[in-house]
Amino acid sequence: MDAATAPRSNPWVVLATLLVIYIFNFADRYLLTGLIGPIKQEFEIGDGMIGLLMGPAFVVLYVVMGVPFARLADRGSRIRIIAAGCVLWSLATAATGLATGPISLALARIGVGVGEAAFVAPAYSLLTDYFKPERRGLAFAILGLATYFGQIAGQAGGPALAAEIGWRSTFFAVGLPGVALGFIALLLVREPPRVLAAGVQAVAEIPIGKLIGLLLRSPGYVMMALGFGLGTLSGVTFGFWGPELFTRNFDLDPVTVKTAFALNFGLAGLCGMLAFGALSDKLTQRGRVWPVRLSGLALLCATALVLVAVWAPSFELAMLVAIPCGLLGGGWSVGIYAGLQHMLPASYRASATALFIAFITLLGYFVGPWATGAISQSLGDDAASLQTAISVVVPAGFLAGLFALLAAGRVETDREMLAGQETERAA
Repeated sequence: MDAATAPRSNPWVVLATLLVIYIFNFADRYLLTGLIGPIKQEFEIGDGMIGLLMGPAFVVLYVVMGVPFARLADRGSRIRIIAAGCVLWSLATAATGLATGPISLALARIGVGVGEAAFVAPAYSLLTDYFKPERRGLAFAILGLATYFGQIAGQAGGPALAAEIGWRSTFFAVGLPGVALGFIALLLVREPPRVLAAGVQAVAEIPIGKLIGLLLRSPGYVMMALGFGLGTLSGVTFGFWGPELFTRNFDLDPVTVKTAFALNFGLAGLCGMLAFGALSDKLTQRGRVWPVRLSGLALLCATALVLVAVWAPSFELAMLVAIPCGLLGGGWSVGIYAGLQHMLPASYRASATALFIAFITLLGYFVGPWATGAISQSLGDDAASLQTAISVVVPAGFLAGLFALLAAGRVETDREMLAGQETERAA
């Protein structure tokens, strides 16, 4: 039985499985941000080191390994790669609970980054083959809910659990279930046949250098990467450091503040993500440029609201602003991902997506948390310094919105260009 006639899994089962895996992915990622207080206290480190652990320690091998994993996914089993990554990052999360100092903490975070590098590009490539274009916006939005479920689990559940069993045991409790989940995924998800461009039967793998050159000649791809990267830098900075800012700024109980932050921004983000998915699919009927335009407008508005929350005079007002902020900021990534996946040919979709993710990760997850921590520590390592540091980094979201609006006009033009080059390579 060949790939074209092999039985396929139910698309919604595939989506549900990937969603649960992705929730653990983000929960493991956000758990450190929820436990900044006890980790800083035990190891006597400042915001600068915490920023390094949040950003560079996690990001470097996440970026380095993302492209090789995606190259494997373009010619092999995507679900096996995802499952293996899930097992690896879960074990690394559990190993964080064994850390004896900053170095071992960093090594554990590196392990988390390596494992998580195996997920995003293969997952979006899988969903693109399982869902028709007019349903992909909703599918991507549902997968994107993991960002907020994971944030709630890591930032709200993590501190609450740590208050009962300690921060080390919390890393064990959150990390180990993911090991079993990786094996369950292999039982539930079948690898579907690749959906290639019309008239294309098979395409030889394109060398990575040539692929990079090809993508750099696509203005739409470049502008999407800049928009997504700067938007991620802005959003991740606030998402990682915001709970700590409110804890310091209003001198409140860390568990209470971080739970309220995760729930208010997280639940609003969940609703925003679903709304964006549905609206993105509806707008697709008018043209594939509209979801990307929607992302650009949302980024502009969400960035302004984040700054209002950062400088809110009371925690109650900040949490009130969280509702429209989360609704607008919750789903902007859906439109860009939908436009990107529509634009990329199937033969190198996972690889091109991995390069895209590598860039946005370096810009968003490396630069954002690290720069914020470094600026804060240089200015005093207190509430005022952290507020200033966040305010310096977050406005990158305004540039992100402008790049997304510019990218929207290139979606169809660049799709035709890239599809034409794929057909030439197959000839």
